[in-house]
Amino acid sequence: MNSTAKTSGSVSFAAPRSFGTAFKSDLKETFFPDDPFKAFANEKPLGKVRKGFQYFVPILGWLPKYSLKTFQYDVLAALTITSLAIPQGISYAKLCQIPPIIGLYSSFVPPLIYAIFGDSKYLAVGTVAACSLLIAEIIGEVADPKADPTLYLRLVFTATFITGIIQTALGILRLGILVDFLSHSTITGFMGGTAIIICLQQLKGFLGLKNFTTKTDVVNVLKSVFQHRNEWRWESVVLGITFLLLLQFTRWLRNRKPKLFWVSAMTPLVVVVVGCLIAYFAHAKDHGIPIVGDLKKGINPSSIQYLTFDKKYFPAVVKAAAITGLIALAEGIAIGRSFAIMRNEQVDGNKEMIAFGFMNIIGSFTSCYLTTGPFSKTAVNYNAGARSQMTNAVMALFMMFVLLFLAPLFSYTPLVALSAIIMSAMLGLIKYNEVYELFKVDKFDFVICMAAVLGVAFISMDIGLGISIVLGLVRALLYVARPGTCKLGKIPDSVIYRDIEQYPEAARNSGVLVLQIGSPVYFANGNYIRERILRWVWDEQEQLDASGGQLEHVLLELSGVITIDMTGIETLAEVHKTLAARGIKLGIINPRIKVMEKIQTSHFVDKIGKENIYLSIEDAIVNCKFSIRKSSEAEGSS
Repeated sequence: MNSTAKTSGSVSFAAPRSFGTAFKSDLKETFFPDDPFKAFANEKPLGKVRKGFQYFVPILGWLPKYSLKTFQYDVLAALTITSLAIPQGISYAKLCQIPPIIGLYSSFVPPLIYAIFGDSKYLAVGTVAACSLLIAEIIGEVADPKADPTLYLRLVFTATFITGIIQTALGILRLGILVDFLSHSTITGFMGGTAIIICLQQLKGFLGLKNFTTKTDVVNVLKSVFQHRNEWRWESVVLGITFLLLLQFTRWLRNRKPKLFWVSAMTPLVVVVVGCLIAYFAHAKDHGIPIVGDLKKGINPSSIQYLTFDKKYFPAVVKAAAITGLIALAEGIAIGRSFAIMRNEQVDGNKEMIAFGFMNIIGSFTSCYLTTGPFSKTAVNYNAGARSQMTNAVMALFMMFVLLFLAPLFSYTPLVALSAIIMSAMLGLIKYNEVYELFKVDKFDFVICMAAVLGVAFISMDIGLGISIVLGLVRALLYVARPGTCKLGKIPDSVIYRDIEQYPEAARNSGVLVLQIGSPVYFANGNYIRERILRWVWDEQEQLDASGGQLEHVLLELSGVITIDMTGIETLAEVHKTLAARGIKLGIINPRIKVMEKIQTSHFVDKIGKENIYLSIEDAIVNCKFSIRKSSEAEGSS
């Protein structure tokens, strides 16, 4: 409904927008804050179709502009990350308690899919330790990977498929907001706690143990280690410590001299190759050092026939899929964005969700398990000079060559070498400096982080993550239920008004109290806001009574209030009624469009009068002082 705006002073009192217009605006702000289709606006129909394909299939946008020079950079980067993908793929597959060859398969098909649908130029696709262990923990509750490895593997493939469905749905429906509930503190704590328990899990390989607990918490793992002291093998310990020291030295070297990043990136492959040679020539199995075992040649076989939706196992499968899917999204999107920012570029989180979803759906059909964008591999990819998504496609080709011709050579890899690789990677995930920074900056964030660390380490991964998320939600609810309000004063020699607690020199206006509300006003905080406003009023009145003054005007600055509901309007009406009973006038400053529409429709504007709604604090103060002076003159003349 169109209407000519009527104004009082400079304040617009235009008729409220129609429901359709308001709903469309809200929908756009909720699901399309980045306005992804703005580029389509001035295109002809065929142009819109072309742009649409380029939006949903990014390779159609960058491949036509691709150059041979860029390809040279991408090939070098791909070669570097392939050297990291081989040992990580085998290691993390063992962590997930699935055949090691599945880890190599997972570095072949998913990167190809990401090269087509992915939006980040620098993200390198692969498996991750945290999700690998989490899958093993949850699926292991309903299927024993040793007693029935076929059923266990089928459930892992099914969980990967459902993860892909969830991720794709979140991307298409633009529900990335759900991933935002995994705060930085939660992710830091979860990764730190996971790193601790994964490091402890590697004691099995380090010590050459044959019997080991299936539980992941610190207490049970340490108990298992010391209960089987008779199985400890010194040969395995010496080899493991040697490999770990080598890996940590090259990591230290990379931090000291970033140009030598490739040394650190190549070292895991060197460890695997050296381990294979030692195992082969020294007959490591005869000395109690277990090896990976059979790795067959050939690219990914079909696994779609192995997907199972048996209701007996389905709840555990969905649980594993949902938790690991959200973690993989949060980690992958955050990593992609962080490296894009370094080059002043942007990454579309919803496109990434769709790409990850397709990766895992198609991966589950081709003998792959969950993949995302691991930090270590992405950092190597970026430092190696990657220029586009082509690095993932080239890496996939290198992995295809490995699968077709070289895979059996890695069958002699000692498990202790994989344990050293995993442990070295996990030590880098414990962010001591970030935790200390959280403690210094925000104690509640620190508590959220430590809840994840301790919960994951001493209870279980899913419970630890859940506790941390709940604490984060409690904090968010506290912000909602207890919004910030403050008393404003005028900065000397300016027309700027600021919080008097932050700026004690700010001048007060005698007889006028200016309060600022910094959040939406609705049912969750209406009662608190009413009580807080009235407390400000009574405190101000007490101060004025002591000096012989009187409070005559209360002004609410609402520029931070983006919306209001009926409970919020009732809250303002109650405040107005309480103040009016004491002869105090209520004024509203700069209500936003949604707030103005609702207080007009509910006739609250009529209750306080249009003359008591102001565009700025300065306008309101001038009017209030004029009113006070006029009242004083009237009292004097009478």
